[in-house]
Amino acid sequence: MKPLRRRPKTLEEKPDLLVASSSGGGFVVADHRPGKSGRISPPGGHGAPSVTAEDGELDSETDALVVVDDVARQRARRIARKLALAQVLHTRRAPRGATGTLVTRRWRGDSDEIDLDATLEAIAANPLPTDDDILVRQRVRRRRSIMLVVDISGSARGEQVRTAAATVGALVGELSRDAVGVVAFWSAAALIAPLGETIEPDRVVDQLLTLPSQGLTNVSFALSVAADQLRGTSSADARVLLLSDCVHNAGPDPRIVAATLPRLDVLLDVSGEHDTDLGRDLARVGHGRIIPIRTDHDVAPALRRIFTG
Repeated sequence: MKPLRRRPKTLEEKPDLLVASSSGGGFVVADHRPGKSGRISPPGGHGAPSVTAEDGELDSETDALVVVDDVARQRARRIARKLALAQVLHTRRAPRGATGTLVTRRWRGDSDEIDLDATLEAIAANPLPTDDDILVRQRVRRRRSIMLVVDISGSARGEQVRTAAATVGALVGELSRDAVGVVAFWSAAALIAPLGETIEPDRVVDQLLTLPSQGLTNVSFALSVAADQLRGTSSADARVLLLSDCVHNAGPDPRIVAATLPRLDVLLDVSGEHDTDLGRDLARVGHGRIIPIRTDHDVAPALRRIFTG
């Protein structure tokens, strides 16, 4: 594997992992030990997280933040409408190669693969057969584990962060049948939502925009947080989606962590500075795909390609 294009800064201290405060405002520090701690419990669980120097509360300049939130929310809803991801992921006629368990069910007009033996048996027991006696074979998709990893570092401009927040908000709403977690990162990271926690799309958009877009970009740490969240899940039904410009400039080589993930797909933001080579390497070692996006209009077709590929 080729050396990284840019030499990342070596961090002298272990990056902090922030989790949402149980009081409902700001974030607190949680202990993160990849490969040891398993899933990270939010405040109120085991352990005693300490308060950060900056509590992450919204400051008095709420008017500007409300405007940003409203714009991002509208963008998230526009992406969700164009995405129509539910129709792709929850399609009534699952392809033969789709993952999941093949079961026999009563026909409800949503399958054309008749279970002939079961149907003949049902008809034989009923002198006046009805549609309820027609049995079909359907593939029931298993619940997946999906970690969404979002870059809000200093290399990401305001529009990039807004688009990323909107994308995550749209996905959280569309993937409601799956276990979803959200990680935002810069040189450190924030666990916006642990894997499987019920989260509202508008809430996750607001939380992503509450965190300041600043600092270096430590892709490796963010991926390690996602890997820790996925520990113990079925690798066949687990994946990570990275939304970033991949301008990794702090911490160890992220390709090492990417190679340990069950699947890693990359939405590469190319609207500003970006590192296509690293993004391509991450997707390759993570057995996933890389798709470039420039504006929020590119998001829906990119996600359709990722989740149907």
